[in-house]
Amino acid sequence: MPMSAKSSPLPATEVDVDRASAVAAPTDAVFAAWVAAGLAALGLAHVSLAVRLVDEAEAVVLNRDYRGKDYAPNVLSFPLADDFPAPPDEPRPLGDVVLCLPVVQAEALAYGMSFDQRLAHLLIHGVLHLAGHNHDQQSPRLAMEALETRVMAELGLPHPYQQS
Repeated sequence: MPMSAKSSPLPATEVDVDRASAVAAPTDAVFAAWVAAGLAALGLAHVSLAVRLVDEAEAVVLNRDYRGKDYAPNVLSFPLADDFPAPPDEPRPLGDVVLCLPVVQAEALAYGMSFDQRLAHLLIHGVLHLAGHNHDQQSPRLAMEALETRVMAELGLPHPYQQS
């Protein structure tokens, strides 16, 4: 029996937004668009990730349990191993990004940015961490910031490191 010339389509990227914060946030479609822009800049597709929107109490617990730090951070990233298995017909799991919305709100106000601008930047920042980027040293930090800035510009959003 001859094989079909058609191959099955690759799985779509999946973004699961879990809302556990009292702070109002953009729609799931907006989060998916921001994630898609970050993934496109990395040349990644056909992955899945979760975005959890939390308040300060949960952020403190996660930060303390996983990083040994006792404060509410703006964003946390929990990457999965590169070799984490996924069935061939499903997106490869990339990891989780946790955003603490009250902290994001406060930072947006302090930096003279819109809430959405700060939120988009931190989500993109978290996605880059899931893909292995870091800012522990100057060279990788500058590369990561340049990529974040490019993605924000592609989304039509202002430079993330220029405050009003």
